[in-house]
Amino acid sequence: MNTYSISEVAKELNLTTYTLRYYDKEGLLPFVERTPNGTRLFKESDIGALKIIECLKSTGMPIKEIKSFIDWCQDGDSTLQQRYDMFLERKAAVEAQIEEINKTMEVINLKCHYYKTALDAGTEDIHKNDKIGNFN
Repeated sequence: MNTYSISEVAKELNLTTYTLRYYDKEGLLPFVERTPNGTRLFKESDIGALKIIECLKSTGMPIKEIKSFIDWCQDGDSTLQQRYDMFLERKAAVEAQIEEINKTMEVINLKCHYYKTALDAGTEDIHKNDKIGNFN
């Protein structure tokens, strides 16, 4: 079984060793083994768990809630429903974020079209009756 140092894992996941130590301090890494002198030894499964932690974090989930998820994982099958429900909630949150980003992209696309046609015409006067031209 291969093991990895904290710096190797940090590099692999594009994180800092400080971040990994913080996660450990916050109880997100109870599964990581340590040598007798306290050096963390990461396994492939630990790296997989860290990828899930990073995924949850990217959805805006607070560390405290991620900690609950980690605890549920440690508790085993009795928490399957809680974990499933949590991921359904995360899915809904991400879908809402995507919807907002899509709305933003629509505005950006309209403004790109606005400026492209104005550039092609050599003037913004081409858009004087457009609703999107009110704020250039």
